[in-house]
Amino acid sequence: MMSGQAVPAMTADSDLDASREPAALHEPPRRSGSIVLVLLVAGGLVVAALVLMSIGRAQAQPYILGLLALLAMVGLFNLFAFAAGIIRFADRTTDDPVMAKVPDLAPDGLAVSDPRGHVVFANAAYLAMTGATGLQDVRPVERVFIGNPDVSEAVFRLLKAAREGKRLQEEVRVAAEDGGPGRWLRMRVRPLGDSKRDAKYSVWSVGDITRDRERQEDVFQELQHAIEYLDHAPCGFFSVNGAGELVYVNATLANWLDHDLAEIGSGGLKLTDIVSGDGASLLTSIVAAPGEVKTEVFDVDLRMRTGKTMPARLYHKLAFGADGAPGPSRTLVISRARDERSDPERAAEVRFMRFFDHTPMAIATVDRAGAVVRANARYAKLAQSLSPDSIATKSIVRAVSARDRNLLIAAINQAAEGQGDIAPVEAMLEGTRERWGQFFVTSVEEDERETEAAIVYLLETTERRTLENQINQSQKMEMVGQLAGGIAHDFNNVLSAIMMANDFLLNAHKPTDPSFQDIMQIKQNATRAATLVRQLLAFSRRQTLRPQVLDLGDALSDLTMLLRRLIGEKVKLDLVHGRDLWPVKVDVSQFEQVVVNLAVNARDAMPDGGKLTVRTANVGAPEAGQLAYKGMPAADYVKIEIADTGTGIPPEIRDKIFEPFFSTKEVGKGTGLGLSTVYGIVKQTGGFIYVDSEVGKGTSFLIFLPRHVAEPEVAAEPQVTNGAPKEAAAEAKPRADMTGQGTILLVEDEEGLRSLNARGLRSRGYSVIEASNGVEAMEALEEKSGAIDLVVSDVVMPEMDGPTLLKEMRQKNPDIRIIFVSGYAEDAFEKSLPENQQFAFLPKPFTLSQLVAAVKETMTPQ
Repeated sequence: MMSGQAVPAMTADSDLDASREPAALHEPPRRSGSIVLVLLVAGGLVVAALVLMSIGRAQAQPYILGLLALLAMVGLFNLFAFAAGIIRFADRTTDDPVMAKVPDLAPDGLAVSDPRGHVVFANAAYLAMTGATGLQDVRPVERVFIGNPDVSEAVFRLLKAAREGKRLQEEVRVAAEDGGPGRWLRMRVRPLGDSKRDAKYSVWSVGDITRDRERQEDVFQELQHAIEYLDHAPCGFFSVNGAGELVYVNATLANWLDHDLAEIGSGGLKLTDIVSGDGASLLTSIVAAPGEVKTEVFDVDLRMRTGKTMPARLYHKLAFGADGAPGPSRTLVISRARDERSDPERAAEVRFMRFFDHTPMAIATVDRAGAVVRANARYAKLAQSLSPDSIATKSIVRAVSARDRNLLIAAINQAAEGQGDIAPVEAMLEGTRERWGQFFVTSVEEDERETEAAIVYLLETTERRTLENQINQSQKMEMVGQLAGGIAHDFNNVLSAIMMANDFLLNAHKPTDPSFQDIMQIKQNATRAATLVRQLLAFSRRQTLRPQVLDLGDALSDLTMLLRRLIGEKVKLDLVHGRDLWPVKVDVSQFEQVVVNLAVNARDAMPDGGKLTVRTANVGAPEAGQLAYKGMPAADYVKIEIADTGTGIPPEIRDKIFEPFFSTKEVGKGTGLGLSTVYGIVKQTGGFIYVDSEVGKGTSFLIFLPRHVAEPEVAAEPQVTNGAPKEAAAEAKPRADMTGQGTILLVEDEEGLRSLNARGLRSRGYSVIEASNGVEAMEALEEKSGAIDLVVSDVVMPEMDGPTLLKEMRQKNPDIRIIFVSGYAEDAFEKSLPENQQFAFLPKPFTLSQLVAAVKETMTPQ
C-alpha cells in the first residue's frame, strides 16, 4: 500500500543503526568439544583392558562383563536421546562466527514463522523494529501492524501468500506516533525452501525504504519541473514513434494547433493529422543509418484542428537502433507565422516553401550521379511508395525501372552540361506494380553545378496512361464492332440469297436425286456461316435480343448437364449459388451462350483436367462502388464468376482476348469469336465483364448483370409482335398451310436477293410488287393505293431508309402493315421511329419458310 496511518505497536523513535548489536536470547548456542577428552576416554579404556588382562582370565571375566554392560547402557541411552532430539550432531557451520553474524548484520528485518504463525527466528533488525528484547516477546508481522487499515490490507495479502507458499511484496507508509514524518516500509514474504518441510515455514523481510522514496520523489519533482519548463517554452515540441503516432506534444504546440492535450499520447493523433499536405512524408523520408543519430531541418505547414495552416520550421532529430529501426523522434517546432507578418524577406521564404511543398508535382535537385540533394514533400511521398526501403529518396535514378534509367541519366547529363530545352522523359517507375512518370529536367546556374547538376520535375502519369489505354481500347473495340457489324450486314444479304436459292433447289430435287446431298451440304454450310455472322453481330452489339426476367440460379441449374458433357470427365464442375439472388433481365439463349463459351474456353485451358467453378452472388451498390473495376458505376448487380484452374492468360495478350478473330488456339481449333461474342452479349444486356488471370494458376471471368426491378404491369391490347416468328416455332408445324393471297410490296436494294424473295412469295400464291428503294416504294404505294396488303422492306437502303419509309407510308395509310428485314438488330433503327409504331421484324439471313411464315402471320387478322 502507498499510504497508511500510525501504528501504535511500532516504536517511533527506534534507531535502526543503534540497534544492530545481536541479542543473546536469539543467538544460537555454541557447542563445545575437545579431542583431548576423546583421547582420555580412549586411554582409560586401554588401561582398563591391560589391568583386566594382568589379573587373569577367570578373575577378570566379571569385570569385563560389567564394563561391557556399562558401555552398552551408555550407547543405548545416547540412541534414545538422539531419537528424542535431546542430542544432535553438531553443525560445524553454526560454529562459524562469520555465518552466525550474517542475519544480524542485514539491514532489513528478517523473521521466520512456523505454520502456526509463531516466530522461530528473528534477527537484530527485526527485534529493533518491533521493540522486542528477545524471541520470548517478539511478535509476528500481522500483530505488529494491527490497527492500521491500510497496512492491514497489505499484511492480509502477505499472509494469504504465505499460506499458499507464494512470494509477494508490498510497500506501505507508516506514520510516526509523534506526528513527525512517516516511514516507508517494504515487506516481503517467501517460503523458507523448496522441500515439503521447509515450505511450511515463511521468511519475512521488512526494510526501511524511506530514503529511496525521498530520492524518487526528488527525481519526480525535478522531472515535473522539466516538463513544466518544456510545456511552457516559447517553442513547440513533439515526439513521434515508429508507427507515426504522436506520443508527446508540449502545451505550447497544442495551444498553437488548438488540440486538447488529453487526446495526445493515447493514440488519438498521428503525424499526418498535424502536418499539412505531404509534409509528413518529409519527416519519414530520412534514410535509415544503423546506430546513428540524424537531425534534419524541414519547413512545413502545420494543420490546426480548425483546418487552418501555420508555417513552421522543424528541427527533427531521429535515432536509429543497431538494426536500423527508427526510435521515437525529438522534434523542435519554431513558428514562422510571426515572421510571415513582420519580415518581408522571411515572408517570401515562407511563400516559396508553400509553393515548393504543396505543388502537385514532385521536385528534386540532383547531382551528376542522380543523387537527391533536396526534394519537396510530394517527391518524398512518391519515393516512399516506390520502394519500402526508401532507396529512391537517395537517388532519383532508382525511382525509375532499370529498362528506362538510361533515358533519365542522359537527360541529367545534358542538364549538367548546361543544355536547355531537354525533351521530357516518359519512363516506367520502379515498384511491384506498373506505374509511369514523366520527368522534366532543367539545368541550374553554372556556379551551383558542383553540388546540384539539375532540377527534376516528376509528374506521375499512371492514371492518365490507364485512362488513355482504356479510351483507345474502347475506341478500338467500337471500330472493330462497327466493321464487324457492317461485314455481318453484307454477309447476311449474301447468305439470304444463298439460303433462298438453296430452298428452291431443295424443292426441285427429291432426296433420291444424286445432287440432293450436295444441296444439303450447301444448306448446312450456309447455316454455319449464319451462326458466325450472329456472333459478329453479338460482338458489335447489333443483334436482336429477347430479354426476359430470369433467376440465374435456376438457369445455371438447367445448364448443369450440358456443361458436364461439354467439359468432359477430367474437369470437375462446381456450382456455388448465392442466396436470394436478385432477378435479372436477359435473353435466355444468349445468356446460355455466354456461359457455354466461357466453359469451353476453360476446358481448353485445362488439357490435363482441373476444376471449373461457377459462382453467383448479389453485389450491392456500396460494395460495387468499392470495387476497383473501371467503368462500372455503383449500382445493384448480380455477379457470375466463372473460374478455372488452367494455364492462365499471359498479361501481354489479356487486352486482346475480346477482339474478334483473336485466338491462341491452333488453326482449325477455333473461330476467335467465342470471347468477342461473350463481350458483345454482356455489353448489349447492360452488364460488365472483367477478367482476372495469373499464369499457371487459372483465370476468372467476372460478369456483372444489372439487377432488374419489376415495374407495375399495365394491361395492353394484343398487338403485332415486333419480332419474327422463331425458327423453332416454324419448324414445329412443317405441314401447316403456307400459301396465301394478297398483294405484297417488296422493297430491297439488293437486286438478286429481291428477285429470289419475290419468286418465293409468288410461289406461295402472293402478288408481289418490287421496289429497289424507298422512293420507288412510295411511288408504287401511290399508284396502287388501297391494293397493297403488306410491305416487306429492308432497313438500310439508299435515298430513303426503312424508318423514313414507314413514317411516309403511315401518313398516307395509318393501317398499313409492314415487316422490316435487316442484317442489323431491331434496336439499331427502332429508336429513330416515332413512339407506338407497330411493325414486325425478320432478321437476316432467313429461309423461304421463315419469310412465308412471317408474311402469313402478319397478314392474318389479329
